[in-house]
Amino acid sequence: MRRIDYYDDPDAPPANSLVPSANAIVVNDAGALLLIHRTDNDNWALPGGAMDLGESLVDTAVRETLEETGIVCEVTGLVGIYTDPKHVILYTSDNEARQEFSVVFTARPVGGTPTPSSESRSVEWIAPDAVSELPMDRSMRMRVEHYLSGRQTPYLG
Repeated sequence: MRRIDYYDDPDAPPANSLVPSANAIVVNDAGALLLIHRTDNDNWALPGGAMDLGESLVDTAVRETLEETGIVCEVTGLVGIYTDPKHVILYTSDNEARQEFSVVFTARPVGGTPTPSSESRSVEWIAPDAVSELPMDRSMRMRVEHYLSGRQTPYLG
């Protein structure tokens, strides 16, 4: 399965689904961010994914972080809400074209060891000043930059 992100692209497929999802910006005591090197698009990203029935978005962020990274985290705050209809994510396995819908939380690690999964070829603690060197989708980079900028209020977009 491949994931292709489109932004304001006339060649993007029309969105055919809307799936609430959560990402976590997990920061360790040294200030490094927990990032994954995705297997489906070869970009670096925050851990996260789709909400399951019966769970909250906070639970989603914690579960997805553990599944993708091996790190147990505790949510500590909110970075923002990202629902830009110009951002469409195509999953080639079933031609699902999702409109972006992600809530991004801050979190701290409380256990575990960085461990890759089927969704992450690598899991790394990355220093904030090294993040800009990594290949990352535009929307994911914006989320990380909003966190790094020290915004006093959550992003609402």
